[in-house]
Amino acid sequence: MMKVLVTDGTSEEGVACLKGVAHVDMKPVLKPEELLAIIGDYEGLIVRSASTVTAQVIEAGKKLMVIGRAGVGIDNIDVNAATQRGIIVVNAPTGNTIAAAEHTIGLMMSLARHIPRPMPR
Repeated sequence: MMKVLVTDGTSEEGVACLKGVAHVDMKPVLKPEELLAIIGDYEGLIVRSASTVTAQVIEAGKKLMVIGRAGVGIDNIDVNAATQRGIIVVNAPTGNTIAAAEHTIGLMMSLARHIPRPMPR
């Protein structure tokens, strides 16, 4: 069974789905040197924004086959280093669409109601 390391905060529902097909270790607060020390034991890595997957981390991940970003961007993952090693990098490009739409509606309502209006001096 594949071993997957999940760093940062990730939804329990997503982790539960993953546990059906892989052995999952949750380590939400890892320092970069701690990640380097243990990544060699895993075939998969799932991160969010707090963890940075550098070329050094990728090199230390001798068994790594896939790096997943539980979020929109991949700016915290060295995609070139992963590609050179044949590691697949994936993300969730539509993961925040509902939150972005809600935020947009909230901002429009705030403008319509003049909530950000400056106070008179």
